[in-house]
Amino acid sequence: MTKAYISLIRNEIRLAFRQKIVIFFNYLMPLLFFFIFAQANHAEQGGVALEIVAMVTVIGILGNGLFGAGMRAVQEREANILRRFKVTPTGPLPLLVAAAVTGLVVYLPYVALMFFIAHVNYGMPIPDNIVTIFLFIAVGVTAIRAIGLMVAAVVNSVQESAIIIQVLYIGMLFLSGASFPTGMFPAWLLTATQFIPATHLVTGLKGMLVRNESLMDVRVQFFALIATAVIGTFLAVKLFRWEKEEKMRPAAKLWILAVLIPFVALGAWDMKSKENITKSKILERDLMRSRTRLFRNARIIIGNGKVIENGAVLVKGGRIEAIYEGNIPDPKDLKADTVEAAGKTIMPGLVDMHIHLTAPGGFIENAKDYDYQKGMEHALAAYLYSGVTAVRSVGDPETQILKIRASYNSGEKLGTELFSCGPLFTAAGGHGTEYFRGMPDNIKQSLLAEFTRIPKSAEDAKKMVDGLKTDGVDCIKGVMESGAGGVVFNRLDPLLLKAVGAEAAAVGLPMTVHTGDTRDVMDAVEARTAGIEHGSFQDRIPDGLFQAMAKVGIFYDPTLSVAEAFPQFAAGNLDLLSRSLVMQSAPKELLAGTKRMITSPETKAIRKSIGDYPIDMNVAKENLLHALRNGVPLVTGSDAGNMLVFHGPTVQRELQLWVEAGVPTGVALQAATLNAAKALHAENRFGSIEKGKEATLLMLDGNPLENIKALENISYVLFKGEHVDRTELFKQDK
Repeated sequence: MTKAYISLIRNEIRLAFRQKIVIFFNYLMPLLFFFIFAQANHAEQGGVALEIVAMVTVIGILGNGLFGAGMRAVQEREANILRRFKVTPTGPLPLLVAAAVTGLVVYLPYVALMFFIAHVNYGMPIPDNIVTIFLFIAVGVTAIRAIGLMVAAVVNSVQESAIIIQVLYIGMLFLSGASFPTGMFPAWLLTATQFIPATHLVTGLKGMLVRNESLMDVRVQFFALIATAVIGTFLAVKLFRWEKEEKMRPAAKLWILAVLIPFVALGAWDMKSKENITKSKILERDLMRSRTRLFRNARIIIGNGKVIENGAVLVKGGRIEAIYEGNIPDPKDLKADTVEAAGKTIMPGLVDMHIHLTAPGGFIENAKDYDYQKGMEHALAAYLYSGVTAVRSVGDPETQILKIRASYNSGEKLGTELFSCGPLFTAAGGHGTEYFRGMPDNIKQSLLAEFTRIPKSAEDAKKMVDGLKTDGVDCIKGVMESGAGGVVFNRLDPLLLKAVGAEAAAVGLPMTVHTGDTRDVMDAVEARTAGIEHGSFQDRIPDGLFQAMAKVGIFYDPTLSVAEAFPQFAAGNLDLLSRSLVMQSAPKELLAGTKRMITSPETKAIRKSIGDYPIDMNVAKENLLHALRNGVPLVTGSDAGNMLVFHGPTVQRELQLWVEAGVPTGVALQAATLNAAKALHAENRFGSIEKGKEATLLMLDGNPLENIKALENISYVLFKGEHVDRTELFKQDK
């Protein structure tokens, strides 16, 4: 029996290489696609070659399986070649196995050739998981050939097979991502493509090539392909016909659907889970971030205090590859796209360390109909639009904030990077919140329950911190003041705050504390906090306390933006609504509703209650300067989400207030970049322009060191290597 299989395989291989159509679909056409895609998409840049190899490999698999197996099997039956085997002991299975092996022998050398060309011509690195990649490809070839054999089993003529194979081939070619990136598809079409086998071939192969995934990572696609191969081969054996005179009823063509059952199941599951759709989006984002770019002839603010007056930055694979000062290489030698930056300034992306993402920052007239999820998504897009490339949300409903963080930080959706402290640690007895004003009571109570943690003992505090660590928050926030910014929460007992701080330090979570006066700051420092939010708007913080903060490296975040906004809101001043970047990035209905609310006589009492909050901007600025003079590390936060502090261009206004207060511009910029990254424990990834860090950069018209308002003149945003099309960002909301 073994000799029979070997003999059939040899014969099949010999016949296959004699047929021009086999050579065309397995070698010439895939190579043609490869070179066309490679030249058109600049395959020499970053991970582009990896994407093209994945796409063209799948194109070849489709041709090998549908035409090389399906069409050829029908032709052999029509030419009465199969009839010769009918009188021998050979059954259908050896013939089909021989055909499958032949398909692999014919196609896999082409794949090896393409990898070699991509490596030599376009600098594509040979993947570490090359063996498992070839195993995945081999299973893909076998599965698609099984589909082709099923078509051959149920059609009655070459003409019928040609029609069905063309429909399958064209459908899978154009809808799977093998020829057009699925990122350009509308949501409904992207969902429909999950029922197509080739879609899962593309996703699995891209995952292995681009993200170095293992077979375990692509096991769903891998086993679906195996199931298809088994089902298709089994049915092809059962429905096998030796002679062209043996006809099938038209209804027999429905058996083709049976071989697609694994992918129908996958598509149905993905309609609910969105797992493969999400993965496809993330892969597309990874590929967009892999481009190679050279920003040249720019002023470069490194982020650590150093400035290069005329230099260049090379970005490759989503990271900073090199920084040049003086002699700048030719972009052609670097195989890079050129971004001319003469007269412009390049600097790290800005960071806002204090926002409240679930609060809108303005007045919502129809709060019951307001989509808070969409509001948060718009906010994250607005930050990125404004060059604020990382934000820390300090006090939000846990489930909601962690879910949206996962969507954006994974790359599924495009918006600024989000860090979250989760809920507030506070004392019992607080009531109401400006954030949830106007919400239905049941929703408000549910959000408030997730919005706070109220420990009754040190052991309670420890368990709550441990729970948040397990859930995956990035930080812990404590409240040491009542009546904070319109949110009425009671002051946490200092002993309980110490318990929270001790456990946060033990599990590696930085704790930051909301304070309102000197006493609060003192209690927070004793509790081993990593950061102070607001400091005091009421009294002068003693130099000795600032020196204690400097000694242990506690970050100070003065949030002058909210200190400015509260009095302006109380006075009915509309100036903060008129900032250019605010008008560009804030939702139009939110701006309009806020304007009407501020100017309406009916809201005078609400504005007065906000105005009663004790804020002295001069005290706030004086505390900032004393913190600076005493060596306290400074970071920028706006308290966005409070009235008139709109999500988006927050850091720009905060830094303008700092410079007005007397903080040197270079110091202020470092607070908004490298210092903030250090406070987030992310300085190894971003915050400064250094080799190996993520390529998250801003290109500005003008020089912010000469005029801090130049931070609002954004001409280019690069986020983790991806050029952000700012005009397209808000279309994600639709």
